[in-house]
Amino acid sequence: MNEIIKKLEEAQLKAEVPQFSVGDTVRVHAKIKEGTRERIQIFEGVVMKKQGGSSRETFTVRKSSNGVGVEKTWPLHSPNVEKVEVVRRGKVRRAKLNYLRSRIGKAAKVKELR
Repeated sequence: MNEIIKKLEEAQLKAEVPQFSVGDTVRVHAKIKEGTRERIQIFEGVVMKKQGGSSRETFTVRKSSNGVGVEKTWPLHSPNVEKVEVVRRGKVRRAKLNYLRSRIGKAAKVKELR
């Protein structure tokens, strides 16, 4: 049974996975279905965490929209995630940036990796 599940998960993996890490600012191009129409919406923010492995791997992105913090979690290998492009690399010392939730304005910035 375990081998069957592994084969199914391998079939669902994307061929090219973008290389990004926690602290990076990314643009996620997500497919949105509205009735019969389909469009791509861009969500840009800082990667708060990455978790899981193989086909279950997810990542969470946080941005501030009109003074309100918005977080979205996407499966990395989902067909609804068109592509993930890295805008800038961030210099962080943690695997999960939960402390950014309590910060606003310039204090919520992540230093850029040179």
